[in-house]
Amino acid sequence: MQFPFAPNATPNETGKDNERNLRQENDLRRAQVLSGAGSGPRPFPVIPSPAPSTSGLWQISRLLLFVALFGAPLAFGAVVPWAWMSLGVVASLALFLWGVGSILQGELKVIWSPLYIPLAIFFLLGVAQYAARMTLDTSETRQALVLLITDLVFFFLAVQHFGGGRSNILLPFGLVVLVFIGGLGLFAILQSASGAQKIYGIVDTPGGVLFGPYVDRDHFAGLMEMLLPVAVFYIAGRHGRLTLEASMWRVCVVAVGLASLLLAGSRGGLLALAVEIAIASLVLRRAAARIGQRRRLATAAALASVAGVMLFAYVDPGWAAKKLGSVAYVDRTWTDWSGVRKRMASDALHMWRDHLLLGVGLGDFETAYPQYQSYPSDTWVDHAHNDYVEAGAETGLVGAVTILAAITLFLGLAFRDWRNPFRSHAGWIRLGAAIGCCGMLVHSLGDFNLHIPANAAWFAVLAGIAAGKSD
Repeated sequence: MQFPFAPNATPNETGKDNERNLRQENDLRRAQVLSGAGSGPRPFPVIPSPAPSTSGLWQISRLLLFVALFGAPLAFGAVVPWAWMSLGVVASLALFLWGVGSILQGELKVIWSPLYIPLAIFFLLGVAQYAARMTLDTSETRQALVLLITDLVFFFLAVQHFGGGRSNILLPFGLVVLVFIGGLGLFAILQSASGAQKIYGIVDTPGGVLFGPYVDRDHFAGLMEMLLPVAVFYIAGRHGRLTLEASMWRVCVVAVGLASLLLAGSRGGLLALAVEIAIASLVLRRAAARIGQRRRLATAAALASVAGVMLFAYVDPGWAAKKLGSVAYVDRTWTDWSGVRKRMASDALHMWRDHLLLGVGLGDFETAYPQYQSYPSDTWVDHAHNDYVEAGAETGLVGAVTILAAITLFLGLAFRDWRNPFRSHAGWIRLGAAIGCCGMLVHSLGDFNLHIPANAAWFAVLAGIAAGKSD
């Protein structure tokens, strides 16, 4: 019997040679595949080495973004130092993971937003004030810069994670927002009904104006007024694809959130909600939407409103409805309600007049206010209850013009497709986010919600979603 091996070689030696040659040939083909060479037929399957996974890092970054957003309101609105510092740490880590994931992919693709320009100018203004020591208290300016850059990171991540071809993430985002406002609203309602005077039953608050996990009722209302439009538009966008039972429980969840907003008794929150309804009605009337789309949105909003008002009427002890109803008495109630706020705003304008160009310094309103206070009070004033006037007093004419440009640009971007916003699920969510931001812009005329870290982070993310590039 003859073996098909080379002459003068034993069968074992020849087999080892063939095995070695086969291994070398396979290694050569693998090298050709990885280098792009060798387009001919390959009789042996070659499995290249696995590339680093970037989608996993992006998912972790997005998860951290969600953890920060939904955790900050539960941590008393992130007004305590450990909470807002944790918010900044999580935002930085999420940004780092997003950057590493992009680098491992081989290229750093950044979705552009024109809002980057005014936001960068405003931040650099604060940095210049701090570096040149043009502030009354550099430690307060440094803290304000930390909070500001945290919000800018949230805005940037929102644009990157939800903009362009990644907007399919907005659908589960809308569902999570819906569940969140339902749970938070239910907690606030039960807390109010129990007469609890401590947050979570263990944390005392000054003034006894707590509501839910927030130290102040108006700030809880500020959060809910931003999130309710997102939830309503999410339901409207999904209505035709859900069963009746699925649609009804979603409407009930929104009703709970609406009832909690009304139970907070915030007149600023009520006005913001009214403006949101007016904007939604105008967009719906002007948009080139199909009759079915308009009917879905109107039905979802009407059912949620009716159910929310009924639930509010059932759980309200009486004072909240009386307080909200006082909005109609312009001559008496509005004078009492806005009297102190008008004085604080007037004092802030005097502060601005004396520091016209660059202001007293970012975050230094509290330090500068005592010498401008025009009315006697035992309470320490830390904010002007008007975010626009306070920002002007702190950053001067340069900051005021930058803020005005940013708001104008945001409105143009958020409603640039207002005639046809319902082309996709993402379009519904983006419009809800834009309307929620508009509500906050209105509420900021009589309060300082944007100085509450949790609310400011949510505003930044919703603004990034609304102004981000669509599909």
